[in-house]
Amino acid sequence: MHCFKEWQIICEALRDGKQSVILRKGGIHEGKDGFSFGNIPEFVLFPTRFHAQGSLVNLDGEFTPGKEWEVDDEVIFDTLCRVEATYELTDWEQVASLQHLHLWSEDCIKDRFDWEGKGMASGKIHLALIRAYRLPTPLSVSYSKRLGGCRSWVTLDELTAEVDTLTPVISDEAFNAIQSELSTLG
Repeated sequence: MHCFKEWQIICEALRDGKQSVILRKGGIHEGKDGFSFGNIPEFVLFPTRFHAQGSLVNLDGEFTPGKEWEVDDEVIFDTLCRVEATYELTDWEQVASLQHLHLWSEDCIKDRFDWEGKGMASGKIHLALIRAYRLPTPLSVSYSKRLGGCRSWVTLDELTAEVDTLTPVISDEAFNAIQSELSTLG
């Protein structure tokens, strides 16, 4: 099963229905084309514990991520996501107008949008509309070094989930409203 590595605070927002979009530029190991959902229609969220994430989001209250993963720690996977639509955004004003749909601070997203390196051009960011489902029985795996590093995707063959019986974390009406708003992106 594909696992998408994302900050713990964003994983919680997706799991709890507070966010239904993912904005991503790319990790160090993603190559010159940067991040892509490619042909990955569904995945589980892999919560990362980057220590500064709380200062890079708009949040009511405090957030303290868990300690960084160490070998043999049990990683819990409790959210499955389905990719419903993807966009490559190249207009900063368009990106900024979506601030109400996610927790990242404007400065954080602007830094991602403007970042250039590893062959990736500045002035673009990927957006995915996802539908999140809480797993009735969380999955787990022991953390190992192969799961580390600055990459968005890891594959764990030992994880499987029955997705056809899951209930989405937000209502169809709420999801359809977000989908309708994003459909104007083209």
